[in-house]
This record gives sequence, structure tokens and C-alpha cells, in this order.
Amino acid sequence: MILKPGNKPWWGYLEEDLQGLITEALLLIDIFSVRSGLDSDGNPEFHDYAFVVFPAAKAYEGFLKKLFLDMDLITEKDYHGKYFRIGKALNPSLPKEFRQDWVYGKIEKYCGGKDLADKLWRTWKYARNLTFHWFPEEKNSISFAEAKERVFLVIDSMEKALKECKIKFDKQTK
Repeated sequence: MILKPGNKPWWGYLEEDLQGLITEALLLIDIFSVRSGLDSDGNPEFHDYAFVVFPAAKAYEGFLKKLFLDMDLITEKDYHGKYFRIGKALNPSLPKEFRQDWVYGKIEKYCGGKDLADKLWRTWKYARNLTFHWFPEEKNSISFAEAKERVFLVIDSMEKALKECKIKFDKQTK
């Protein structure tokens, strides 16, 4: 495996199912790293490698919800419910009248400034939204190299969030 995450603080913070998703993304990277990436005619094996990013993006969603809950930025109801939207909560451009569940400003305030809040948002937008949404003028298909980059962006963002928000380890076992 490219990365052995078991000894990383962010790994211990993840729930078991989220660890499984990260493991799946890393396994897919391993599988496609040893293959040529080309079919028998010399064409790229797949048009779009978004499927490599999907497990990591899903784990990132679970990680963020857990982080926000552990920091008391969202309620148990938000965490367990189906209506809390990370894309809305982390959007730095959200109009003031829609900021009742806005987490971006709280991350900025409690985690040492704007850099982390921006990184969490960019990761959400780049590794999740731009990877999985389709619009006629924006096909957003990604190469294997881009997929790999996005998986590692998710991992880096989780690691940075835990470090900069100084989540106590005893909360990690929630």
C-alpha cells in the first residue's frame, strides 16, 4: 500500500467504516499504479477515474461531521440527521441570511484563522463536488493522476484539521 495510515493521528480519529473507505481508495490507487493504465489499443483504460476518489470523499464527509460534532459546532441532531449540509456549512461565500448552521466562520475562529477553513472548503469542493457533479458544460472527468491527488488532498486535510483544531484524543473515542 502507498500509505500505511494506521500510525497516523487522523486514522485513529476515524470510525471503523471510514477507515475502510480510506483503505478502499488507497487500494484502488495501488491497483491502478501497477497497471499501465492503457487498454490493448493504447487508449486510457478509463475515461474518468472519479470512482477512485469516491470512497475517500465519503470518508471525508464522515470525518467532517465527526469533527464538527466533537468541536460542538453542530448538534447531535445535525450529526445523525439527513438535513445538515457540509457544502452549505463550509461555504465561505454563503450569504449572511443563510448562515444559521455555518461552520466556516467557527472553524476560522477556533482553529487559528482562515487558512484551515479555506483548506477544508477547497477540499470539499475539489475532491467531492467537482469530482461527482456533472453539468453539460463541465464534464469534470478526471485522470488517474488527478484522482490520486484528490485522495491525498482529503488525507492531508483531515490531518491538518486535527492538528490545527487541537482535538483532544479523549474526544476521538466518541
